[in-house]
This record gives sequence, C-alpha cells and structure tokens, in this order.
Amino acid sequence: MVQTTDVPAVSPEILASLAPRGVLRAGINCSNPLLVSGRTGNGDPDGVSPDMARLVAEALGVECWLVPYATPGELADAVAADEWDIGLIGAEPQRARTIFFSPPYVGIEACYLVRSGSAFTTPESVDLPNVRILTTSRAAFTLWLERNVRHASIIAAEGLDQARDMFVDGKGDVLASLKPKLLQDPPPGTRLIAPGFMTVQQSIGIAHGKDAAAAWLSDLVRAACRSGFVAERIESRGVIGLDPARHV
Repeated sequence: MVQTTDVPAVSPEILASLAPRGVLRAGINCSNPLLVSGRTGNGDPDGVSPDMARLVAEALGVECWLVPYATPGELADAVAADEWDIGLIGAEPQRARTIFFSPPYVGIEACYLVRSGSAFTTPESVDLPNVRILTTSRAAFTLWLERNVRHASIIAAEGLDQARDMFVDGKGDVLASLKPKLLQDPPPGTRLIAPGFMTVQQSIGIAHGKDAAAAWLSDLVRAACRSGFVAERIESRGVIGLDPARHV
C-alpha cells in the first residue's frame, strides 16, 4: 500500500477540482484486458486501472464512481463533455491537447507481428513504401504510428479482431498491437519482431486548467509506483505484460 506519509496533502482547491460533485468520476477504458481484467459483483470494471482510480478516490477521501468506455478514443473524447473527473488512458501528444497526463504508472510494449517468411527483422525495416500496417483505430500505439511512420501505409480497423482477420486474409503485411495481445493467439506461420516499436505509457488524465490538482495527482502516481503499490496490484491481478513505471 502507499504509505500515508507519501500521499500529498489535499487542499480544498484540489478536492474541488478533482471531485466537484463530492465523488470521483473515473473514466475507465474497458478495451484492454491487461488493465481491466474482470468485473466486480455489481458489474463494475475491475483490475489494475480501476485499482488506481480507487487509490485516487481514497486519497481524496471520496467515493469512486467508475465510468466505463468501450474504447480509449471514446474516453478521450468525453473530456469535452465533462463526463469524468479523471481518465485512465494511454498518454499521447494528440490527446494531450485536451488532457493533462500524470507520469505513467505502467507501460505496455507495442510490437509488430509479421509472416515468418517476411524480410522484416526490426521495427525500422517495416517502414517501407507499399508495406501495409494493420492496426486498431485510435489506440495509443496507432497514434504513435500516425506520427512516426513515414513510408508504409497505416490501415486502422475497428478492433484487433478485425485487424487480425484482415492480416490473415492477406489485406496487410504487418499487424501492430500490444505485445501481450499479439502473443495470446498468433496466426500460424507468424513471428513477433523484437524489440517493440514503442511502449504505451498508461497515465491518469484530467482536463487542462487544474494546475494544483495536476501537480497533486502527479505526486500521488509517483508515490504509488515508488511504494510498490502498482507492482503489488499487477501481481495480485495476475497480469502478464504490464511493467510498473519506475520513478525516483
């Protein structure tokens, strides 16, 4: 657990910024089974990501209301409608235009899956003209690909299942996703390129303009990582593929 002495003090300004309704509404991305690995008895999302949301609520001294979203893109969009007070999501520059992100609490490696007979050996070797990279629409690693891939074509499917089917059907040359997902059920005759092309940094976001709350939230996330709370939650949930962030 996070030591009481490690938790930053909560001022009235911070409490009003993060829980203006007297409860903490936490937006949860339910599409990632590494972060949401189950459901509670009342049907709420459960896992490492909800554990972090509950930690924030506990530190604030308020009740935690989990607000589930089917995709990270929907969660990111909902900041404009004030549907959540904190949002647990991958930190990306495109999203940072409307969301302030805390330091990361976990990282997840994103990799390329290719056919065994292909000439691709490194992430850089994939970025060639006429190469088709299949990926998932609006995922954090897809946003990274859109910023960094210079020559290959990016084809974004609605989800990993669709992208995988397109890959199997020969509609793409490379399949991009989170490493643990690619390792779950790889199509026959394929291999993973190592190392990955990037690491998704999972963070806690809030709307811009809440500077004191942003600083407090950042301190709390660092304390949760340093104390071993995050590592303990990953181990308790039995999740493989999440790496706790290291903060000094």
